[in-house]
Amino acid sequence: MGTKAAILAAARTRFAAEGYSSASVRAIARDVGVDPALVVRYFGSKAGLFAAATDIDLRIPDLSDVSREEHGEHLVRHFLSRWDEGTDDGQVLLSLLRSAVSDDDAAAGMRELFAHQLLPALRRLVPDQSGLPERTALVASQVLGLALTRSILQLPPFDTMPPDVVAANVGTTVQRYLHEPLRR
Repeated sequence: MGTKAAILAAARTRFAAEGYSSASVRAIARDVGVDPALVVRYFGSKAGLFAAATDIDLRIPDLSDVSREEHGEHLVRHFLSRWDEGTDDGQVLLSLLRSAVSDDDAAAGMRELFAHQLLPALRRLVPDQSGLPERTALVASQVLGLALTRSILQLPPFDTMPPDVVAANVGTTVQRYLHEPLRR
C-alpha cells in the first residue's frame, strides 16, 4: 500500500471512530508514521482529506426487474449490507453519518451523496415523479435512522437483529414511502 492510500485508510478509520470534528490531521499522520505536512501536501486540508476519505459509491441496485411489492425490503437489505460491512465502505458511511450531525461540510456531503445516488435510483422505481424529492427524503430518513440506531448507537436488540428481520419490518415503511400516496 502506498503512502497516500495508507493515509486514506487511516483517515477512514479515524473519521469513523471520532467523526470529523474530533479527528485531527496530526493524529492521522501519526497513525501512518508520516509528517502532517505530507497529509496536507496530498489532500490540501482536513476538509480535503475528509472529502477524499468519504468519497463512496452506494452501489444502489437497479430494482426495476424486482417485483414492485419487494422494492422497500430490497432497498433496506442493500443498505444494511453497506452499513454492516466491516470494510472501508462501511467505515466511510459511518464517518459521514457521525460527522454529519456536527459538521456542516459533512452534512452537505451526506445530502449530496443521497441527492446524486439515491434520488436517481428511486426515479427508476417511482411512477409519480412529482413527489420524488419527498419520497427520497423519507427513504433517506429510514436508511439514516437505521444506520444510526443499529451501527452507531447499537440500540439493543436492534443492533443484533438478523438483517432479514430488519429488512422485512423496516422495508414495509420504505415500501409505503415509495409507492403509496403521500399525505400533504
